[in-house]
Amino acid sequence: MSDVKKVVLAYSGGLDTSVIIPWLKENYQCEVIAVCANLGQPENFDAIEKKALKSGASKAFVLDLRQEFLEEYVWKVLQAGAVYEGKYLLGTSFARPIIAKALVDIAKQEGADAVAHGATGKGNDQVRFELTVKALAPNLTIIAPWRLWDIKSREDAIAYAEQHQVPINMYASDDPAKPKQPYPYSMDWNIWHLSHEGADLENPANAPHDDMYMVTCDPTKAPDEVTEITLGFVEGVPKTLNGKELSAVEMITELNKIGAANGIGIADIVENRLVGMKSRGVYENPGGAILFYAHRELEYLCLDRATYHFKEQADVRYAELVYDGMWYSPLREALQAFVTETQKTVTGEVGLKLYKGNIMSNGAKSPYSLYNEEFVTFGADEVYNQADAEGFINLFGLPLKIRALMQQKEQK
Repeated sequence: MSDVKKVVLAYSGGLDTSVIIPWLKENYQCEVIAVCANLGQPENFDAIEKKALKSGASKAFVLDLRQEFLEEYVWKVLQAGAVYEGKYLLGTSFARPIIAKALVDIAKQEGADAVAHGATGKGNDQVRFELTVKALAPNLTIIAPWRLWDIKSREDAIAYAEQHQVPINMYASDDPAKPKQPYPYSMDWNIWHLSHEGADLENPANAPHDDMYMVTCDPTKAPDEVTEITLGFVEGVPKTLNGKELSAVEMITELNKIGAANGIGIADIVENRLVGMKSRGVYENPGGAILFYAHRELEYLCLDRATYHFKEQADVRYAELVYDGMWYSPLREALQAFVTETQKTVTGEVGLKLYKGNIMSNGAKSPYSLYNEEFVTFGADEVYNQADAEGFINLFGLPLKIRALMQQKEQK
């Protein structure tokens, strides 16, 4: 432990990471630098910085990573169409690599020899943080207090905080959307999503409470009118909303508002964690749900059958890699090269109707559309000779015919 002189800590402003600061100083006799990543969560970042310093950090960095997060992580996953186990849009999974990268960057800048995080020994986040550090800075020591210390509960953490004069408050935010009373769920919040785990959700038989939602609304309480929107994509990346060009941050912020008002993007899933257990989470992803739906509609129009079908398989593997913390793995990077190539023609506009939690198609167009009305029409045409189908079927079905003839011969 004496070899560690300076530690860069992933700091959220919550109880656990605030307690980690004096714990590191006490157990490693080291300097602690706190790093808070602004990924669009509704926090009072000035208060977080002050709290880190008051808790014993020598320095506190608050980094606005929203644009990089969306453009270099989220949009790439969107292009891949990567959804974990059919429901989870990976909001926490791809947030961890960019935070860990920020820790590494600050560690190099400040001459630190270790990084630390507040992820527990039961979750996926410990893997995501640490694999990123190993990929980017293999010589840095990684400290995970939850795997080392004697603190086992929130009550233990509060007691430790009181002993070490660490300010105790549930949130550093003044945002009115945040609950004023202690919230029973473990949450991860960024510009892309909000997740809820724990408490009554640990029993999959329990339905989510209607008042749990803090981003979107209960679909049954959404307006009785349809909302129509049009999204424009360039090479698989969202660029315009209703004809207006928006930055990445503006795009997801506006889509979150529109989707939330219509009860869009609630996903309730019992997922398979990387560490071997199943866990139940409820995710709020209004803007993300809209984007994934629209992007898929455009791919239906612009990708040929073989590419689309292979990409469906690759997307599943891509999602698993992101979920497993393998963002900087050779396979994820290779799959990204494939995805990027497929997206060169995924340009166009998609119309959508939003209504009480539902997303419905409302027309799509692209200069690269592979749909050809001349060939598919049920009316008269001069480009498709239906008689050609007989030869195709004879050749395509030849293996079936040969097998049937063999079976007939054996039965005699």
